[in-house]
Amino acid sequence: MKVIKDYIKRLFLIELFKGLNLTGRYLFSRKITVQYPDEKTPQSYRFRGRHAQRRYPNGEERCIACKLCEAVCPALAITIEVEPREDGTRRTSRYDIDLSKCIFCGFCEESCPVDAIVETRVFEYFGDQRSDLLMTKEKLLAAGDQLEKQQLTHDKTLDHVYR
Repeated sequence: MKVIKDYIKRLFLIELFKGLNLTGRYLFSRKITVQYPDEKTPQSYRFRGRHAQRRYPNGEERCIACKLCEAVCPALAITIEVEPREDGTRRTSRYDIDLSKCIFCGFCEESCPVDAIVETRVFEYFGDQRSDLLMTKEKLLAAGDQLEKQQLTHDKTLDHVYR
């Protein structure tokens, strides 16, 4: 009996008409395609984009060279070199994040005891060469200076989520 049913389905192209019926139902419905450069989709409040390093209000970098972010990074994308300063504190002489390795997990941001490294809302960046995706300490601090206002606004909007 099953053989006869399969033969009839193949003979009358039942599966084809079922597929055309499904296509026809969605043919005249509202389209949900986003025209990307002109329209932007809403981001999740948990979105993690390009990294930035923050500074204290007096202009000093926040990073205390504890190397927790380097230790917790599952992709081994962070490289830190430390040197002591004249006043006895430790600061980074080299802080690199290779964005071609980074999986944007947010562990570096969560492990930082002084909130020095953050992941911003920026997702529109690219590199023509692999070296363009290497975020050095200078690039990270520049991105932090440029995006500090945006990050603070984002943090204030999330206050109700964390309370």
